[in-house]
Amino acid sequence: MAKQSIGILGAGKLGLALANIGARAGYEVLIASRKSAEALSLPVSILAPGAHPLSAAEVIAQSDTIILAIPLSKYRQLDPAAFKGKIVIDAMNYWWEVDGKDTLFSTIEATSSERVQQYFSDSQVVKAFNHMGYHDIQAVSSAGAAGSVKAIAIAGDQPSAVGKVAQIVEDFGFEPLLIGFLAKGIMLEPGSPLFGANETAEKLQGLVDIFAHSEKGQAFYGQRA
Repeated sequence: MAKQSIGILGAGKLGLALANIGARAGYEVLIASRKSAEALSLPVSILAPGAHPLSAAEVIAQSDTIILAIPLSKYRQLDPAAFKGKIVIDAMNYWWEVDGKDTLFSTIEATSSERVQQYFSDSQVVKAFNHMGYHDIQAVSSAGAAGSVKAIAIAGDQPSAVGKVAQIVEDFGFEPLLIGFLAKGIMLEPGSPLFGANETAEKLQGLVDIFAHSEKGQAFYGQRA
């Protein structure tokens, strides 16, 4: 049986960590950055052996599921038409040092992942792989006995896409924790108690509950009720 393929746009620390894990999990991993495929081949061979560096256009064309591991301010530079019918895993976070302070990327009324979905309107956007640090993602993947495997939270609106991403999360060595519709990705953003979390599903669910009772959580649920 042919390997499942997954594309990764972004070859920074997170992108390479996910490429490493995906290749070890048996996926055909295609990865691209703003560098040429040739320039990317050396770091990929060292940090994500088994992954295949290509151009961004090739990664998009050859992948049905694509992880966005690029700066949040850069996704609008991509052609949404090229992503039609694809699952887009939003692993992006806002960092003012990279993304600047001039643009508002997330509000209670329109969270960052909802804005990504609006842009990629013909795709299925799922929020995942953004709340755990890249160093933890690589270190704890598949580590731990039953009941101690670390969890990755997932938010999305389309059940079929969420199910496919949950399978990827599991294949990558984590326990998927479904937290609800895409807007709930707000609790995975910087500033939330879940952001940076490297926890089991039980403890991660506890942080979901803490968010729900926080000032921001109360405002969010009040707005979305």
